[in-house]
Amino acid sequence: MAAIFAVAPPVDALERRAADTIRGYSTEGNHRTATAVDRASADALLSRARATGAAASLEPFGLSRVDTAAAFLQIEGQHIDGLPMFDGRFTGSDGVSGRIGSIDGDQPIAWTRIAPNAEAALRTMRDGSRHAAIVAVTIGGNPGLCPVNAAWFTEPFGPPVLQISSEHLALVQRAAAAGTEVRLVANATRRAAQAFNIVAEIPGTDRSLPPVCVMTPRSGWHANASERGGGLVCWLETMRALMHPTVPGLPRSGALPRTVHFIASSGHELGHLGLHDYLHRHPALARDAFAWVHFGANIGASTGDIGMTPSDDRLRDAALRALTPYGFAKIRQSPASQVFGEAGTISEQGGRFISFIGANAWFHNPNDRWPGAVDLAAVARFARATADLTVSLAVTPA
Repeated sequence: MAAIFAVAPPVDALERRAADTIRGYSTEGNHRTATAVDRASADALLSRARATGAAASLEPFGLSRVDTAAAFLQIEGQHIDGLPMFDGRFTGSDGVSGRIGSIDGDQPIAWTRIAPNAEAALRTMRDGSRHAAIVAVTIGGNPGLCPVNAAWFTEPFGPPVLQISSEHLALVQRAAAAGTEVRLVANATRRAAQAFNIVAEIPGTDRSLPPVCVMTPRSGWHANASERGGGLVCWLETMRALMHPTVPGLPRSGALPRTVHFIASSGHELGHLGLHDYLHRHPALARDAFAWVHFGANIGASTGDIGMTPSDDRLRDAALRALTPYGFAKIRQSPASQVFGEAGTISEQGGRFISFIGANAWFHNPNDRWPGAVDLAAVARFARATADLTVSLAVTPA
C-alpha cells in the first residue's frame, strides 16, 4: 500500500476543533448508554459529523436499560455508595446481610479487588459462586469508583456484585479479617429503552472493491474526556479528510475508489451492544471489509501512551507509514491475539483490523475530565496521522 496522505489543515485549527469536541463531550455528563445524556451526546456528535459534509444519521437500537434504585454497602457504621454490576443479578430493596470474607472463603458476602478492565477475571470469580453477594473494590490508576464493563449484559449471571471505590479498600480488608456483619444493597430494575449509533457512508467510485470501516465507541460510565474524547476527534477528522481529500491521480477531487463506512457506537460498556446491532444490519461487513480502523480508548490521554494492534503485517506497515511523519514511528505494538474492545468483535468474525488503544491512569475514573486528563497536542497529531492512514486505505487497489 502506497503512502498517500491528505492535505493537513493547520495544526492550530485542528487543535481548536479537537478541544471543542472533547470539551463539549466532557461537560455533557455521564455517558451511560440509553440515558438522557447519551441521547444529547448523540445529537451533538451527529451535528459535528454533518459539519464535515458527510451525510451522517442516527441509527436506533433497543436494549433493556438498568436503572439503579439503591446501591450501597453498610459496613462498620458507614454507608458507602456503589454501583451494581450490570450483567449480574440484583438484590431487593432490603439487600443481603451477613458476614464478609475473602472471595475464596465461605462467608455469605465475599469481597475482591478488581481492575476496571478485568471483566474476564471477575467473570471467573462469579461463575459458580455460592456467595449471596460480592463486594468488588475497583482499583484503577487513581483513587475512585472505576466500574468494570458489563460484557455479558444480555446474559446476566452470578450473584449480585456491588462495585465501590478504591478509597474504601482498607475498611473492607479490616472488616473481612474480623468477619464483620455487613449489608449490601444492589437494587435495580431493567426497562425497555433506546440508544443510538451515529453512522455515515462516503461512497467510493468502485463498488466492487471491499469497503473500509472506521469505528469508535461513544458511551461509557463517566464523563470520559480522555477515554473517549481522542477517539471521537480521530473519527471526525478522518471523516473530514475523506470528504475533502487531495490525492494525486484521483479522477476528481473527493472521489475515492473505496466506500468508507463510519460508526460511532453506543453500548460500549454493555458488551458492545451498538456495534453488534450494526453488524446485525450488515451481516457480512465484519468479515468482508478491506479493513476496520478502530479508535479505541485513551487516545491522547495525558497519563499514558498509545498502542496499536494490527490483524496482519500489511495493515501494520500501512499504519507505520502514516504514523511515522507525526512522531509515532515507535508506537507500542501488540499481537492480533491480544486485541480488545470493538476490534475484538471484528476479529472474532474473521475481519481485518487495525486497533488503536492507549494507556490511561484515569481509565473509567469519575475524574476523567477536560482539560487535565487530555494531551491535546497528542490527540491532534494522532488524528491527522490516522486520517492519512484511512485515506491511504481508501485509495489502495485490490
